[in-house]
Amino acid sequence: MARLPIIGVTACSYTVGPHAVQLNDDKNARAVITAAQGLPWILPMFPELLNIPDILDAVDGLLFTGSPSNIEPHHYDGPPCPPGTQLDAARDHLTLRLWPAAVEAGVPVLGVCRGFQEMNVAYGGTLVQQLHQPGVEHEPPSNEPIENQYAPAHQLTVRPGGLLEGLGFPEVIEVNSVHGQGIERVGNGLRIEAVARDGLVEALSVQGSRSFALGVQWHPEWQVMFYPHYLAIFKAFGMACQARAAQRLRRS
Repeated sequence: MARLPIIGVTACSYTVGPHAVQLNDDKNARAVITAAQGLPWILPMFPELLNIPDILDAVDGLLFTGSPSNIEPHHYDGPPCPPGTQLDAARDHLTLRLWPAAVEAGVPVLGVCRGFQEMNVAYGGTLVQQLHQPGVEHEPPSNEPIENQYAPAHQLTVRPGGLLEGLGFPEVIEVNSVHGQGIERVGNGLRIEAVARDGLVEALSVQGSRSFALGVQWHPEWQVMFYPHYLAIFKAFGMACQARAAQRLRRS
């Protein structure tokens, strides 16, 4: 009997008053349920407690989510970040090891925004810590209504012959854009899937991966059921997770 695939969804480390907590935006879990048709399992950022092989044995897929925090730049030999930059060292230490391990194990993976940047850094790539490129607005003002912040913001060009084209993406699409950092040097073994008008890399796939392995700089989880191309990503990811779940069930 088929079962819902279990999809690990990365959390973020926060402090609320005196309490250390793990938080995750609703839109991530909702997209897993509605678009990927999976069962979201919120993965806490406890690198000192969680064993990566145990995580991979427990899930049928992994969604590496966006976050207000940035990757600590020492992970890609970058200069120190500006004072006041929000960081999440625990998430860095878990996700940067989890990305390549999951791909190697054939676990379907999808990275969004920070998760996309984690993908690039995990494969040896680097980041621009603050985008100041004229012509394309990548980070909307934080005082705008949330619907405006996540509205379609700029066009990007889809590279031919890749995963996104295989999902039915046209050559040019419009996406939302809620990020202050971006890809500088692409990591080893990663294929550029799409770029913005200013040349910023907006999507990457893993060359030769055993299963679905995609990262995007925008947020396809936002109102995923209303944007056909966002939905196409989550449907393909969910189908890969379902295939892994069925395979694991046959082995049990």
